[in-house]
Amino acid sequence: MATQTQQNKQPPLQVAIIGAGIGGLALAVGLLHQGVPFTLYEAAKCFSTVGAGVGLGPNALRAMEEIQPGFRKLYGSISSGNVTPGKDHAMMDALLVEEGFGEKRGWKPVSYGAACYERTSAHRKDLLDIITGSIPKENLRFGKRVTTLSQTDRGVVIAFEDGEFAEASCAVGSDGVKGMSRGVVLGERWPELVNATYTGRYVYRAVIPMQKAMKIMSKDLDGHERAGDAKMFMGDQCIIVTFPISKGKECNMVCFKMDDKPWMYHEWTKPVTKDLMLSDISELGVDRRLVKLLEFANPVQWALHDHLATPTYFSGRVCLLGDSAHATLPHQAAGAGQCIEDALVLSRLLGLVSSPNQLETAFSVYDGIRRPRAQRVVRTSREAGDICALKAPGIGDDMDKIVANQCQRYLWIWEHDLLDDVVRAESEFRSRTGKETPGQQPTGSLVLAVAV
Repeated sequence: MATQTQQNKQPPLQVAIIGAGIGGLALAVGLLHQGVPFTLYEAAKCFSTVGAGVGLGPNALRAMEEIQPGFRKLYGSISSGNVTPGKDHAMMDALLVEEGFGEKRGWKPVSYGAACYERTSAHRKDLLDIITGSIPKENLRFGKRVTTLSQTDRGVVIAFEDGEFAEASCAVGSDGVKGMSRGVVLGERWPELVNATYTGRYVYRAVIPMQKAMKIMSKDLDGHERAGDAKMFMGDQCIIVTFPISKGKECNMVCFKMDDKPWMYHEWTKPVTKDLMLSDISELGVDRRLVKLLEFANPVQWALHDHLATPTYFSGRVCLLGDSAHATLPHQAAGAGQCIEDALVLSRLLGLVSSPNQLETAFSVYDGIRRPRAQRVVRTSREAGDICALKAPGIGDDMDKIVANQCQRYLWIWEHDLLDDVVRAESEFRSRTGKETPGQQPTGSLVLAVAV
């Protein structure tokens, strides 16, 4: 016969996180520091290097430092800044993508950034390595892909492609812009908002050895290396961004092509020939040096989608985090930062959950704090894309106005008080659950199911 203590004991808490993006992994680290056990399930055989270059703003670095004390030092060991002295706080140099970079118009590169901003960027694989470095190997399983996610009276049931199943008290979907968890949250009430929207632009990506990039790009009129500093080459049909990664050993290039037609290819990545890729950009009058850098790119068009509208980040015991909630254009370099901010707030809330019946309250509090800010980032990232494409109302191709806008538009992202978000989240959760004792630890175990 069960004892009275056994009868009163709460069932163990099990939370499944679906998706091995930066946000899902950051959440895993946060849960480690909250003392919550977990298992990570990764669909791929290893972590993907897709995207190559990643930049973290001041907000992202603060959030990750709160999640993982000592992260800034680790990030400093893998990140790269501008090589030109005095450009530590310059986010980008603004130029034109046309032949001569605007010099024929009399335009010289002008930097934009802020005192609070430190120019850093890293290779995505290096960033994943330092985030996952503290996760015990026995808690991480690769080759696990989620096929279905359903809710039951007890919580959620996750089916994997290999035929295995996992039960959990709830699920956090961090499975990316094409992930299936978004449909679970929005499909019944807002089916028209499940799929991300094609933004009218696709990209080519390249990573070039820095010495070769410097030789191709040469120095500017002031004698500075063009490839050694972060650059934004703007144009009405093409935008090209370059910046150093891998401790300055490589140059990351992202080439955006404006597209006024619907995306018709059945996948979001479309292989093309190298000749087609090069002509696609060179015929726009892009500077020949940038076209030369493009020769290092894999000839694949990556269609860019976003989630301009998301009415909620949770439904029942399924919650969204990262790109599955708020996929965004990269024109404010804020996507990774928003994933990490999600992880900070949600890990602190889950650290307070002591029974499964408090999970929906935790998700509701998270939704109320994170969604307004993250969705604003999505909206303003579209605006930033229009500015860089010389299409913003009242700004157009006036480079002085563009730089002035870029100098001020990021401050609300970078200087946001994240600790205040955490304090408000914890306070509201305690108020709504009658949980008055700060720092109360959860019981049971947490299972993270991660799939790409």
